[in-house]
Amino acid sequence: MSDFRTLDDIGDDFGDLRGKVALVRIDLNLPMNGGQVTDKTRIVASAPTILELADAGAKVLLLAHFGRPKGARNSMMSLSMVVDAVQDVLGREIMFVPEVAGDIVAQSLGIMRPGDVSILENTRFWPGEEANDPAFAKAMAANGDLYVNDAFSAAHRAHASTEGLARLLPSYAGRSMQKELDALDKALGNPEKPVAAVVGGAKVSSKLDVLKHLVTKVDHLIIGGGMANTFLAARGVDVGKSLCEHDLTSTAEEIMEAADKSGCTVHLPYDVVVSKEFAANPASLRTCNVHEVAADEMILDVGPQAVEALGDVLKTCRTLVWNGPMGAFETEPFDAATVALARTAAALSKEGSLVSVAGGGDTVAALNHAGVAQDFTYISTAGGAFLEWMEGKELPGVAALSQ
Repeated sequence: MSDFRTLDDIGDDFGDLRGKVALVRIDLNLPMNGGQVTDKTRIVASAPTILELADAGAKVLLLAHFGRPKGARNSMMSLSMVVDAVQDVLGREIMFVPEVAGDIVAQSLGIMRPGDVSILENTRFWPGEEANDPAFAKAMAANGDLYVNDAFSAAHRAHASTEGLARLLPSYAGRSMQKELDALDKALGNPEKPVAAVVGGAKVSSKLDVLKHLVTKVDHLIIGGGMANTFLAARGVDVGKSLCEHDLTSTAEEIMEAADKSGCTVHLPYDVVVSKEFAANPASLRTCNVHEVAADEMILDVGPQAVEALGDVLKTCRTLVWNGPMGAFETEPFDAATVALARTAAALSKEGSLVSVAGGGDTVAALNHAGVAQDFTYISTAGGAFLEWMEGKELPGVAALSQ
């Protein structure tokens, strides 16, 4: 995936970065509670890029959005609220600039010394951001010498700060973006075969494009979560009271036919964990064959025999892409299949026989719950961008870097 430039290429273009202004797009859309940042993962992800540029003597201007202010200033969504958290992670003082372009930014640069870092205001306070207005992008670019995108999570949006700027200044992928693109390339771009994909979650409708794309790319498609029920129903299984999109059974059939044509094996559970009510450790809990689900029962997890067989499938594979849980993992004991399969994947990754790439909010939560997140080869914190990549779509923020 070498068709984009990284920080390693800056020296060839600029020589010395001292005093040059780097506009760096990062993800500061952070979870907050009572005006405090509750999770600094995204800052930590971009810290290597920011520090590398600052240590090379650049004046670093951080660009990011926060929330959905819809093109107007909103004090509750000002990036001034995250300054302390960014300072904590970077271990250095940071200036906040209440604009993203124009004289105030230029004056701030006059105060900054080489190696200083400033955070500019929420890019979405200006309607030109989401409209990808060329004039707005040009105004931002006027204060910079180079552009670095380190926000893969925003790369699926063609906005002024993610796509427009990349067309106006010498542009590079930051370290976090580079790691992400390299990992994704190993997973679906140029993977070592055989490739397995685990796709779970509640609804087929939310992942139709993912499933249609994956059957043409992978050797094994493992379907879990509520969406497995729709596929089981398409195969003529009576799924009782289970969550199921009965109107999509013909679509599920089409996906299975496409898989057959592509030589992709679709794995559906043959034993399942069912209950009459959805609650923690219910009295009506039992495990049965999929053909034995009663009319008043719902399928809430994949059964132990199927999980063991799926673990054996992973042992034959070299690459795994994972998005979505196998069952209703937030409620015990319906987390058992997700935890067991995740632990198998993690063990194979740790011993070096499997490259495992996982992404999406629920997935990250499930792998953390299983205690194995650190053993996967790569975990993407991007939600929408990871899903669009799994759908085979071109991401505008990435495409702009490879121009």
